[in-house]
Amino acid sequence: MTGESVSYCVVGGCGHVGLPLAMAFARKGIQTASFDINPAAVASVNSGQMPFDEPEAPEILSEILAAGTFRASTDPAVVTAADVVIVVVGTPVDEHLNPDTQAVPDAITALGPNLRNGQLLVLRSTVFPGVTRLVEERIAALGLDIAVAFCPERIAEGKAFTELYSLPQIVSGRTPDAVRRASEVFGNLTDQIVETSPEEAELAKLFTNTWRYIKFAAANQFYMIANSHGIDYEAVRHAITFDYPRAKDLPGAGFAAGPCLFKDTMQLAAFNNNTFFLGHAAMMVNEGLPMYLVERMDERFGLRDKTIGVLGMAFKAESDDVRSSLSYKLKRILKFRSREVLCTDPYVTTDSSLSSLDEVLSRSDILIIGAPHPQYRTLVTELPIVDVWNCRDAGVLL
Repeated sequence: MTGESVSYCVVGGCGHVGLPLAMAFARKGIQTASFDINPAAVASVNSGQMPFDEPEAPEILSEILAAGTFRASTDPAVVTAADVVIVVVGTPVDEHLNPDTQAVPDAITALGPNLRNGQLLVLRSTVFPGVTRLVEERIAALGLDIAVAFCPERIAEGKAFTELYSLPQIVSGRTPDAVRRASEVFGNLTDQIVETSPEEAELAKLFTNTWRYIKFAAANQFYMIANSHGIDYEAVRHAITFDYPRAKDLPGAGFAAGPCLFKDTMQLAAFNNNTFFLGHAAMMVNEGLPMYLVERMDERFGLRDKTIGVLGMAFKAESDDVRSSLSYKLKRILKFRSREVLCTDPYVTTDSSLSSLDEVLSRSDILIIGAPHPQYRTLVTELPIVDVWNCRDAGVLL
């Protein structure tokens, strides 16, 4: 595969969003490149090693490398060579919870020297409402004739190679040509295309993640109410949801974390001039759950002279992704309230401070499940286990 033969190029293409997408296109026989500024990640991918866990990915990566339909590169020439450029740079929020509305437009401006007339530019990650229009303006200011589309990603980590093919794809553009071309691109993966305006698509993505975050907050608030009155929330939830379709989507309790839900809720709040009271309340509930658990643990066990073992540091089960994981917030609180905190995770390999499971079990007085990995479901131990997730099917009363 040469730079001149590239059809699609995914910018930021060795990350959790970009790499599975690029691989999915390459698997369809489309000449695809992942452009990334991280040379270690690029080298890993080109050697056939995934830089993160994703089911089915290692086999697919080997397949497309052998077929010659895919490669990763740090050379921006692959951007110029591509007919379709898909950018997965998202909108971050700062320490004051304000979104950086210029992050994506600035990334496009920086990419400008490597863009050319006639390309289709697709924004893929979540953006602040109005950013697509800003990107269109930046492209025009660069004097480039490029069609711009916003097609938000919708996959959940761990389900990329199921959901990329099964979920409808939202496609938006300012012109019929942009929508048509973007529909053709994602029509390679799915037959279901939902066409909207860019502004509708931007809100659709934010509403989706915010809705999930609010649902988790409702469950966590219900958990805290029930638990504070000595009632097992999981028993209540079973009674509510058993064969009752109108409540089947009531979640269990647990840490609502990861790189998207909290961030996108705060983006939506900022977009609405910080008058999104429901979103801010959800943030207070979800971000407050680790402190609530520590308070209850202290009341029950007395933590000052105890060593606490945290089982699972990823932000969700069967993942190696620790971005915005509330297990680390839990760790910080416990370090202040207890004698010592030991942490372990069978998936996370990027944190050198983690201990082995055996060490955690041998040295801890109390265990708390931070991420409900399946390895913990049948863990044999006589130590008390705090399990807000009901990972062990023993209820969640603390």
